[in-house]
Amino acid sequence: MSFTVDVRRRALAANDAEAEQLRRRFAGERTLVTNLISSPGSGKTTLLEATARRLAGRATAAVIEGDVATELDAERLRAAGLPAYQILTGGACHLDARQIGKALTAAAFPRVDLLFIENVGNLICPTTYDLGEDFKVALLSVAEGSDKPFKYPAIFARAEVTVVTKVDLLPHVRFDLPAVERQVLSLNPSATLLRTSSATGEGIDAWCDLLLERAARKRA
Repeated sequence: MSFTVDVRRRALAANDAEAEQLRRRFAGERTLVTNLISSPGSGKTTLLEATARRLAGRATAAVIEGDVATELDAERLRAAGLPAYQILTGGACHLDARQIGKALTAAAFPRVDLLFIENVGNLICPTTYDLGEDFKVALLSVAEGSDKPFKYPAIFARAEVTVVTKVDLLPHVRFDLPAVERQVLSLNPSATLLRTSSATGEGIDAWCDLLLERAARKRA
């Protein structure tokens, strides 16, 4: 057991060193980097499509997309006007900093205001891996149930922003939104909470305003 723990610590230490190099790079380029983490089907890609539409002409953006298999999400994002590079993990449940560095070299994106990292759909594995991002974003759809923050506390404690998605479905599902928000704030009292619907546009302006404000702060 101690050997396993030691190997894991060394792996995370190596990842953290790579992540710090990425963070210095992003700081030099003054690019705001967000790491989107959620369960599969929570609406990460759909939120990014809506974000691309709302920010058109106001900010430049690109996406590094992580999936176990297929480029379907990356193709959707390219169709929405976002340059996107696909990382296929072949079964791994998270992205790491080394993969991000290689993806940036292969993608050769121009300098952008915003870089989104859409992590592999999973609320556990991606949480401990620093990717050099400015902040983590946890997404939770109303179709997933109201117990997720306390069932998966690590990500909701570490995410600076929690986005509740698909709120247009609230009349049709059993989801206690105030209870979820209380859970998140108990885990991270300084968290920013947003309610969004990519279908109706609710909350998308607030999400985009947060990104633009944070990006402007990084460029200052």
